[in-house]
Amino acid sequence: MAHFRGTKENLEAYDLIVTGDLGALGSRILKDLTWEKGLDISKNHVDCGEIIYNVIEDEFQGGSGAGCSAVVLNSYFHSKLMTGSLKRILFVATGALLSTVSSGQGESIPCIAHAVVLER
Repeated sequence: MAHFRGTKENLEAYDLIVTGDLGALGSRILKDLTWEKGLDISKNHVDCGEIIYNVIEDEFQGGSGAGCSAVVLNSYFHSKLMTGSLKRILFVATGALLSTVSSGQGESIPCIAHAVVLER
């Protein structure tokens, strides 16, 4: 949301919006939250964790957002950009700064995500 507000880009400017490793549940939550704020990303959002792992919402899913992002970006999406089947993607490699102590104490999990536009 911050990217779209800051750049004044519209959703149609991107072939895909790619996240790191939200998994099936996280992807659904992201789509719901952005829809509530007036942005329907359901048609062009994909998640690297969903690409690698089975898309079953009730299973523990995923691995490392950094790992999933690196693998899928540098293989699958890179080749699609090079062949021209994708022209422009918004790549948001999601990440949580986890601490077993703070989450065990019921504190929130700080997160950061850098939005990078990749163009052919």
